[in-house]
Amino acid sequence: MQKSLPILNYWSKIWNRHPAFNALLIYMVYTIISGTNRLGSQSEKVAMEYQRILFEKSIDAKVFSLRNVDVLHRTPDFLKIENEILIPTQKFIFIIPEYNGTFPGVLKAMIDNSDIIKVWQNKKALLTGISSGRAGNLRGMDHLSASLHYMKMNVHHNKLPISSINKLIDPDGRLDSETLKEIDEQLNGFINF
Repeated sequence: MQKSLPILNYWSKIWNRHPAFNALLIYMVYTIISGTNRLGSQSEKVAMEYQRILFEKSIDAKVFSLRNVDVLHRTPDFLKIENEILIPTQKFIFIIPEYNGTFPGVLKAMIDNSDIIKVWQNKKALLTGISSGRAGNLRGMDHLSASLHYMKMNVHHNKLPISSINKLIDPDGRLDSETLKEIDEQLNGFINF
């Protein structure tokens, strides 16, 4: 085992210095999906926090909100979203609020209306559940995870439940330091996933 360490150190140095390897990390397309269509949702505020943290890590991620999106029909607007946002994305981050013990129907409708193979298959996903209660949408994350696995997505193991969201986020949409620390750790794992 010790003999392999110099090889690992060698490749690690190349990885860190070679621009082509670094470009692979930078070029990865991330999209953060705010999993509800409600105006002023906590999900969208949390999605913006994820975007801010990724930006600090030199990753430019888009936030895709389901507000004002017709998820039930394959309209020209929906096809534009699919082609310009969903299909190019390699890594999805889902911020999913708890609706009646699971994830919102609008998110399920959007997924079902999309081209499953082009949009979701063999891509990576990270799940964060939020709720005003104490479970942080654990059940909803399990339900969504099962659907994503069925579509042959790779779901990261660190699913973050954020409970009592109303107590953790300030009026400006900023999360408390402990939650930010958990998100930072979760994102570090997902970046390397």
